Amino acid sequence: MEHFPLPRLEKTTPAREIILPLCRLSPGDVWTDPVSGHRVGCLDAADTRHIDTLMNNNKAACAIHDPPYNLVAFQEQSVEAFLEWCSRWIDNTNNVLDDDGSLYIWLGADQNDGFQPFPDFMIMMREKKSFKSRSFITMRNQRGYGTQKNWMAIRQELLYYTKGNPGFNIDAEYTDIPKILKGYYKEVGGVITENTERSKSDCIRAGNVWVDIQQVFYRMQENVNGCYAQKPLQSIERIISASSQPEDIVIDFFTHAGTTLIACEKMKRVCFTADIDPVFCEITIRRLEHLQGTGKTGWQNSNPFAEELISMGITGFDEKGNPIHGKPDLRQQSLW
Repeated sequence: MEHFPLPRLEKTTPAREIILPLCRLSPGDVWTDPVSGHRVGCLDAADTRHIDTLMNNNKAACAIHDPPYNLVAFQEQSVEAFLEWCSRWIDNTNNVLDDDGSLYIWLGADQNDGFQPFPDFMIMMREKKSFKSRSFITMRNQRGYGTQKNWMAIRQELLYYTKGNPGFNIDAEYTDIPKILKGYYKEVGGVITENTERSKSDCIRAGNVWVDIQQVFYRMQENVNGCYAQKPLQSIERIISASSQPEDIVIDFFTHAGTTLIACEKMKRVCFTADIDPVFCEITIRRLEHLQGTGKTGWQNSNPFAEELISMGITGFDEKGNPIHGKPDLRQQSLW
């Protein structure tokens, strides 16, 4: 059904309470995909026993984490408490990552609070001797928030670390952006050449500023209503292409909209993912089943629970998450 958006589901609302009984996992449960072997656990990323249960004695080649920024179980934490929590799931990641593995972490920076938790998180990571810092990537959004007295915030930060000496697929890093500037002349075989003549591609390689990836919005097929700050599928596919091989295990301890799992399904990797919230676990499972059944990566401006909600007589939600009964309002737009 079109035009059936959900409010933000990480907030306690009537919508969340209605959806919760529709979830098949309870805390501590793990679901295994019978088709591709992916695993989804309703588990705590900071609990070593939970992560051991998820991994089932397997090791991962790549970790892609997008933790809630300074939020744990919906409650805002101090920076110190947030970092202590982060330290635990980083240690759990280290324990289940291959000796030669890659770690990517999406993390926010509050420009109104000393850019926290970003700077203190990087300082904490300096103490994690198993990991070596490799790159600080910025992904540019097409829209953002700003004021009349500041620059518009249109970026998302991604930290890249390695453990040991993992491979990196350079060929996967070419973008669709054509090369239009010439320069960087040097002599090769006695002939003076410029950079476009020496290139393997007519397009530029991805650097540590990504400007060619579309931010997810409600009209895109991959949109998952109710999942705030959903990461673009193309950004996760780029990471997976560069830092893993087909059949490798990729882990994500904060599944949210299930984007890492969807990227793995498309790219023939196996994803072991988890979330402490049963709602996001259910969304992830339904999104995978939706992809396997229809080839679609999301629901655009509808939602994964639409059929059950309509059977309850619910055709929408207002901005506070209260159910709307009766005919759907086709004027509704995405509420996240």
